[in-house]
This record gives sequence, C-alpha cells and structure tokens, in this order.
Amino acid sequence: MNQAVETSAAPSYPQMLGHPRPLWMLFMTEFWERFAFYSVSWALALYIVAHFYNGDASGQAWASSIFGAYTALIYASSIFGGYVADKVIGYQRSILLGALVMALGLFVVMLPSREIFLVGLAMVIVGNGLFKPNISTMVGQLYGRDDPRRDRGFTLFYMGINGGALLAPLLTGWMAGYFTDTPMQQNYRIVFGAAGVGMLLSLLWFWFGRRGLQGVGRPAPEAAGRMRVVWVLLGMIVAVPLVYLLLAFVTTGLSWMLGVLFAGVAVMLLVEAVRHGRVQVDRVVAMLIIFAFNILFWMFYFQLGTSFNFLAENLVDRQMFGGWTFPVGWFQSVSPLAIIVLAPVVTVVWSLLAARKNEPSIPRKFGLGLVFNGLGFAVLMYALSRLLGASGLIPFWPLVLCYVLQTVGELCLSPIGLSMVTKLAPPRLVGLAMGGWFLSLAVGGNLSGLLAGHISGDSGMTAASALSGFTFSFWLLAGSGVLLLLISPLINKLMHGVR
Repeated sequence: MNQAVETSAAPSYPQMLGHPRPLWMLFMTEFWERFAFYSVSWALALYIVAHFYNGDASGQAWASSIFGAYTALIYASSIFGGYVADKVIGYQRSILLGALVMALGLFVVMLPSREIFLVGLAMVIVGNGLFKPNISTMVGQLYGRDDPRRDRGFTLFYMGINGGALLAPLLTGWMAGYFTDTPMQQNYRIVFGAAGVGMLLSLLWFWFGRRGLQGVGRPAPEAAGRMRVVWVLLGMIVAVPLVYLLLAFVTTGLSWMLGVLFAGVAVMLLVEAVRHGRVQVDRVVAMLIIFAFNILFWMFYFQLGTSFNFLAENLVDRQMFGGWTFPVGWFQSVSPLAIIVLAPVVTVVWSLLAARKNEPSIPRKFGLGLVFNGLGFAVLMYALSRLLGASGLIPFWPLVLCYVLQTVGELCLSPIGLSMVTKLAPPRLVGLAMGGWFLSLAVGGNLSGLLAGHISGDSGMTAASALSGFTFSFWLLAGSGVLLLLISPLINKLMHGVR
C-alpha cells in the first residue's frame, strides 16, 4: 500500500508526554529547519538594501519584491514536493533530499554576487519544496484519523517551528552585529552561513531519528528503487535555473502563475474527491474556501519581513536604556516568543472548550485569526496617526504589540490549518493537499511583497505611506474575518462532522 494513504489507525508508538515519541523527533527536525528559514527571512530584505543598494531606501521596493517572490516560491514548491512524496519516492526520502539541497543553497547565498545570490535562493526554494509539506504530513500520520490528540499534536509541533524562529533572529542578529566586530550591514552573510549549519543539523536529526517512525513515510515496495531518487535529484537540478529566472525576472506575473497552480491543485483534489463520493467532495470544497481566506491572512502577516522591518529600521524609536539600540532583527523574535508562551494556553483552552462541546469550529478559528491580525494593524494605525514624535519616530511598544496580536491570530489559524488538511483531504492525496495549503501561503507571500513595494514606493517608506498601507490592511483583514465568521455554519455543513 502507498504510504501516502492515511488509514484510520496509526502504528502503535511508544508514548512520550502523552504523544507518539516520533513527534518529538519531527519537532526537532523542524526546529532546525525553521531556524535556517527564519535566519534568512529576517535578514533577506535588509541585506539586499544594504549590500546591493548601499543602504539607499530606493532599494526597498526591489527588496520587497524579491522577499515576496522568495516567500511565494518557497511555499509554492511544496505542491511539487508533496506530489513527489505521494507518488515517487515517499516522505522520508523527500525530506532527506530536500534538506541536503537546502543546506547547500544556504551556503551559496553567502557569496556576494547578485546572480549567485539568486541561484542560492533558488536552491533553497527547490529543496524546501521537498522538505516542508512532507514533514507536516508525517505529523498527521502519527495519529489515527479520529485521534482527538491530533490538533494538540500539531500545536506542539508548531511550538517546534517557533522555537527555531525565536532562536534564529536572536542568535544570528547578534552574530551579524558583533561576531566580527564590524558593522551589522557588513555581516549579513554570517546569518546565511549560520542558517546553512542549522539546516545540516536538521538533516542529521532526521537521518538518525527516522528509524523510530516504524516505516511511516517510506515509499511503497514498487517505488523503493534508488533510481527514482536519482531522477528526482536530476529534476531538482533542472528546476534551479527555472526558479532563478522567476526570481530574477518575474514580478506581478508570478501572481498569475501561482493562480494557475492553485486552480490546478483544486481540480486535482476535486477529481480525486469525486471517486470517494459526495461527502469527500464537500470536504474538499470547504478546504478550498478556507485556503482562500488563508491567502489574505498571510498577505498581511508576511509584512514582517519587509514593511515591518523597514518601519522598525527607520520609523521606530529603538533607543533603550544606557544608549543601547534594540536590533531590528530582534523584533521578529517577538512572535515566536509569544507563540511559545501562548501555544500551551491555547491548547488548554481548546481542550477545555472541547470537553464542554463548545470548541470553535475550524472556520470560526480562522475568522478569529483574521480579526486578530487586523487588530495588529489597528495598533500601528493609531501609533502613526497619534504617537508620531517630533523626530518622526513612533514608540517602541506599538510594533511589539502588533506582533503579539498577530501571534494570537496565527495560533487560531496556522496549526489548525495543518491539522485540517490531514482531516479533509482525499486519503490518497494528503501530500498534494498539504502542498495546496502551502500554495495558499505562497500566493499570500507574493501579494505581501507587492503590497510592501507599494508602501515603500520609489523613494522608500514614509510615515504617511505606512499609515495608508496599514489602514488598508486593517479594513481588509477585519472585514474578511467578520465575513468568515458569518459563513462558518455553511462551511461546517460542508465538512460533515470534521472539527
């Protein structure tokens, strides 16, 4: 039987802290991969402006477009990685091969040439496509379909993601500023090197821990030949220059390409669902509706790598006690820190509500996520309109509070979304559906870069342009959240009892 087929039961694993022991191995594998990813994410746009534009704010628009395209392609590549795992080489081999290519790409990114820099990013994107959707899918395979611990397991897994995200900007931000005793803008490449080391740790952790999976994620017997791995590797080599071209030359056209991919995934999932009957078709339709709202959430959340960074660098008073200046990159540790603190609380709240049969349904959780994301922008609107000082700077706390509010929204939405896919997707295409989930993030990521570029304009972000862009963000997020809350009963019917 193809390992991608999820049955109602799961292997009998030894338990650790109330969950299958392999969950914690996957937790640490994802921890180090996310350390690598978030090290690059916080530094990428700042590095482009500092290195390729000598710090001139006119480079913010191109930096935002590259960040948006990189983020979009990182998630869009998941659709192909999910399919390769489902149909060609299995989940375990996909994760190992993807991790290796990602690590190599992160070391290539260190080289100072713009063209080689983009080649390195392309390698990271291609490798991540094989890694990211498949490790999340494997978390779902540790539990039976009706195991009530599944959502809580994904939330704990999400803590691993955010543990890496917390450590990344703190450690690599310090390294970039002080490791060689020279100004930070000269040392962003150290960040990329540290990310490469983190990715190698992720690879080794999975390599030595995969035996505990008891065969879950291995290819079906007819697909176990090593030549399949060779063919996939050759495909990755061909994909790198194609992704390079998308990064180097495609801007708004990338949105159309992602839209076509999204439509293609939707059709494939619906065709497969028809084979299983009306209930499965309805569940796929419900999943696709939620995907659409997910795009909006991430379009604005991903401002953290672009407009929020430029806001922190140029429009936030970062002077602290003793004349110490709070590093820009450290702002991006606020969200993962809040997740680590709040994730257990949210898990307990969902459990208590479930015991009383009052736990919000999946679409209601998503609606709450959109509303809280919008409230974060409302705080920035208030700061830019009421708290702008004579020096042209806003206080430190509004940006921190914005990150915390967005974090609450993320906890309502993101870990629940991963679990949702494993419950609503057609059993034979769970990996492809997980790729579709990440494709919705890709569309949001690309739109985030376009929005950030619009906010910065040709001459860089100003207080007025930030206020205008963040006001638009608030109203669209809040309106979408309220709409989703209103139509939740309809989506719940389509889900046929899945919660």
